[in-house]
Amino acid sequence: MFKKILIANRGEIAVRIQATCREMGIQTVAIYSDVDRQARHVREANEAYRLGPAPASESYLRGDIILEIARQCGAEAIHPGYGFLSENADFAEACEQAGIVFIGPPASAMRLMGSKIAAKQIAERVGAPIVPGYNGERQDADTLLAEAKRIGFPLLIKASAGGGGKGMRVVNSLQELPEQLAGAQREAGAAFGDDTVFLERLILRPRHVEIQVMGDKYGTLVYLGERECSIQRRHQKIVEESPSVALTPGLRAEMGEAAVRIASGAGYVNAGTLEFMLDDDGNFYFLEMNTRLQVEHPVTELVTGLDLVRHQLLIASGEPLAFTQEQITTRGHAIEVRLYAEDPQQQFLPSTGTVELFAPTQGPGIRVDSGVESGDEVTQYYDPMLAKLIVYGEHRLAALERLSSALEQTALLGVTTNLSLLQKISTNTAFREGQTHTSFLDEQDMLAPTAPEPLPAEVLIIAALTDLAPTLSSTPTLTGTSPGRAWVPGACQVAAIHGPTSMLSSVIPSY
Repeated sequence: MFKKILIANRGEIAVRIQATCREMGIQTVAIYSDVDRQARHVREANEAYRLGPAPASESYLRGDIILEIARQCGAEAIHPGYGFLSENADFAEACEQAGIVFIGPPASAMRLMGSKIAAKQIAERVGAPIVPGYNGERQDADTLLAEAKRIGFPLLIKASAGGGGKGMRVVNSLQELPEQLAGAQREAGAAFGDDTVFLERLILRPRHVEIQVMGDKYGTLVYLGERECSIQRRHQKIVEESPSVALTPGLRAEMGEAAVRIASGAGYVNAGTLEFMLDDDGNFYFLEMNTRLQVEHPVTELVTGLDLVRHQLLIASGEPLAFTQEQITTRGHAIEVRLYAEDPQQQFLPSTGTVELFAPTQGPGIRVDSGVESGDEVTQYYDPMLAKLIVYGEHRLAALERLSSALEQTALLGVTTNLSLLQKISTNTAFREGQTHTSFLDEQDMLAPTAPEPLPAEVLIIAALTDLAPTLSSTPTLTGTSPGRAWVPGACQVAAIHGPTSMLSSVIPSY
């Protein structure tokens, strides 16, 4: 097993990987940009090294600098987390050439599955269903027009090298196609340096269901159940759960076996996720493969009892998979929601500033994976996800009740978040009945700005006392603090309070 690994990432996922490494007695090396010098993942590492300025292109995407740091500090392996260089085949190859283990799939498998067109061709070859469409090499307008007519409308244009909804367009008629095609190709070229697109039939109101796989270097590959990720905003997942209410045991096995065949066909090793669409009739279609650890991996960990990061490390160090398909069992139900620093009242624009207070709830069956703590800065340079709240219950109803309570008991001051949206989702009748699909938030009209709720009397009292504080003869103190060092929230911070008014007792000073 490795003695020291470098984590080529930041924030929540870096902290998550560090937790497993501590349990396994592995020393961790953090890297940071100038704005992350005091970040949590830096504070919790055994060693930390500067990369460069704040922009990711000058720091977390500088594979050459990261490899040099790994060589200098004696790291035997690099864990890429997700995002940044995690699906960069050239970086994985450079690690191998430098004699440093890349904790993930081989570059060949990453490169192959990184092309959505090539991935679909593998799926077809192994007999896995794909959405009817066109994924050929010819990209001229006449060919794409003819193929669109054959497929029929509505259809989707997708970037072959894409992700996160970039380079994706919905086309409802033949008249729309030229403009939407040009827009998709421009966006794909700008985002990925590759303007290749493919076409596929648009499945109306599908569920988004993904299968977690894990494989070792000796040809053993298994699936670890599914995650439903249907609740999305702008093609980005917000809520994930396992198991899916839409899957029967037979359908689950069929999808899992298809996922294993596709991954095996690509020569896949380590952790990966295969994404599928599921229609109302129980038909499923392969979409793409994510060749890394997923943001939503904790729900799989909670229902299987397996630490996926631990097994990533074991596989990368050369050990065989520690379990067979027959030994994998799931129990209970897990749900994850993503807490973002973004403003629902301003079309979910990112929110920046100081996290004055982050008080996530605690209790049985509650897990919080976070990259920030009270006092940390949220900047405009990186993804605005602050934390993931994951709950577990013996069945879905128990998990839903726990989720709603945990969100209600979570408080965050200083930056605006999507906590109100998550609370609305958790109590929504259709969600609680399991009636989810990829257009759920739009159909439930949850994304439109709403009038702010009246502030509780306690909040107004804090704001008033804050305004009066400079005129008072002495500085009020909080319990356990000395005069002159008390913290009193400003009006903008007060307005950012989320959670029940009962939590205000911890911040209301006694006058």
